[in-house]
Amino acid sequence: MATVLCVDDTEADRLLMEEILSEADHDVLLAEHVPEALQLLGDEDVDLVVSDYRMPKVSGLEFLHLLSREGHEVPVIIATAYATVEDAVSSIKAGAIDYITKPIRPEKLKFAVDQALELIRLRRENEHLRDEVAQIRSEQEIVGESDAIERVLQTISAVAPTKATVLIQGESGTGKELIARATHDMSDRSEGPFVAVNCAAMPENLVESLLFGHEKGAFTGATQRSKGAFERAHGGTLLLDEISEMRMDLQAKLLRALQEEEFERVGGSASINVDVRVIATTNRDLAQHVREGNFREDLYYRLNVVPIRVPPLRERKEDIPVLAHHFASEVKERSGAEVKGISPEALDLLEGYDWPGNVRELEHTVEQAVILSPEEVLQPESFDTERFGLTETGPGPGGERSLAVSESNGTPAGESMAGAAEDEDEPFIVLRTFDVREAESVLIEQALEFTDDNRTQAAELLGISPRTLRNKLNK
Repeated sequence: MATVLCVDDTEADRLLMEEILSEADHDVLLAEHVPEALQLLGDEDVDLVVSDYRMPKVSGLEFLHLLSREGHEVPVIIATAYATVEDAVSSIKAGAIDYITKPIRPEKLKFAVDQALELIRLRRENEHLRDEVAQIRSEQEIVGESDAIERVLQTISAVAPTKATVLIQGESGTGKELIARATHDMSDRSEGPFVAVNCAAMPENLVESLLFGHEKGAFTGATQRSKGAFERAHGGTLLLDEISEMRMDLQAKLLRALQEEEFERVGGSASINVDVRVIATTNRDLAQHVREGNFREDLYYRLNVVPIRVPPLRERKEDIPVLAHHFASEVKERSGAEVKGISPEALDLLEGYDWPGNVRELEHTVEQAVILSPEEVLQPESFDTERFGLTETGPGPGGERSLAVSESNGTPAGESMAGAAEDEDEPFIVLRTFDVREAESVLIEQALEFTDDNRTQAAELLGISPRTLRNKLNK
């Protein structure tokens, strides 16, 4: 049933334990002293150790400390002929799973071993279930099927079990905090606190206190001792959101706290040790920030142990339909709306937009459409079409609907149309299709015509680079 290592300097006790546990169908290994036991633990897969408390040279209590120091995560039952309350308490505090007295009675040893193995099984099962729940929770929250998101998820899975510092970079609205929370949830710190601090939103005169805490009387208004974010995150994860906005003088203190895992409260002199995993986020190019002298280089390298770049939505447009349906379902559940889906034409509309506000903007757009639309299936007109620079122009000759596209996503289509009527040099295009590829082709042709085939100007008008325009023309 299990492999049990019995450690005892008395041969009679070793042989007795071997006989009892063998009869219970366990595989039994014997060691006369601790060095021999450590050797066996290095060579064999051991499920449980039964060790004598009092042994020459290295005692059972010292054995427990050695196991912890050398990384052996094997449970231990302590057995002794000199049972005292103090010995029992010391053993349990040092990590023993149980404590039995000598002389060893078969029923008592079997019961203690069975209980210990059942507890081990339950612990492992609990850890497995916790990992599964964390994985499911992360997969539910981080929505997407693109290769870009898959790479992010793979990085999270690899770094989560470690204590490595993570630097998450990405534009506003891409979900950087969601990535940070997923990293925490999938780590062995998931039961510990997750403390988030927005470095850009903290009052300048209180930043140090909010991070490291303060002593009573440290400054005006400090009427009592207060713990900072580092102390509150002990045993868990500290998220430093928008780390690029931190003052230079505080960056030095943060670096020391990361390197030494200790700090001092404001107004205090005693060092406080903490066990904290730090994750930082920024919407800036932090390496460029370093080159410009606005961020400490040594702190940058200390934070950038594992970099994660969260791609903007325009780089993973294949995720837009999945995200849109996800947000629509969430809003429907919260609000009781009657919306049952999103039409292909509406999805084409969403995919054709660059989403400068990224996932956050898409979420708010879908939420508005679900709440305000009278339709059961969202149509293009269910959305705030001014956001996309679109407006309906009415039925065409064949009764089909058409959309007018203004020159800029930021200009309401109605204003652009009014300008076009007065100034023939103002671009005005009517699209009679929701097909993104077909619409793109028309836009490129019209931009080249409007700029007399000047590709640089046409690319600027289209909001893309000349190289991108050249590639599209080659296709």
